[in-house]
Amino acid sequence: MEQNKEWVFAQGAKIHNTYQRYMDIATPHTVYRWAATYVLMFLFALRIILCEGWYIVCYTWAIYLLNMLLQFLTPKFDPSLEQEYENESVEEGTSKMDERDEEFRPFIRRLPEFRFWIKSTNATIIALFCSFFGIFDVPVFWPILVIYFVILFTLTMRRQIQHMIKYRYLPFDIGKARYNHK
Repeated sequence: MEQNKEWVFAQGAKIHNTYQRYMDIATPHTVYRWAATYVLMFLFALRIILCEGWYIVCYTWAIYLLNMLLQFLTPKFDPSLEQEYENESVEEGTSKMDERDEEFRPFIRRLPEFRFWIKSTNATIIALFCSFFGIFDVPVFWPILVIYFVILFTLTMRRQIQHMIKYRYLPFDIGKARYNHK
């Protein structure tokens, strides 16, 4: 009995090490990782369209991805909370900075890109897996789900963009200065 337990733990460690090795290999290849995830997403969407079912699985998957996207676009340290803290300290007379002082703060995401990729890929694989079982094919009127998701996406992204404009941060490298090494 004890030998079986050791063998199971050894096999689990072997699987974990193999998984970690492949993750370490995939880490620097951002474009290829996301291309593979988009292929999985395309296959899932194709399955949903061709089978004409599993709309609730697709909707749940889309809501989860929207949540991950919002975490990806949001800074780790929320500037609105920091501003509230600074306003309280100004009222108490302990603030050391005034509004003209702006220090450089790098953009640190609440959800890093690699974790976003891992979670998106896992969610797509799970959703694709669920689409092979009839128990998850709950009958719903799919146009309502699509309309509701579009409204939800529009409202949340509008709020996120307003937050980005108000606190002057850009979560992407587009338009930022790059300096070449000589």
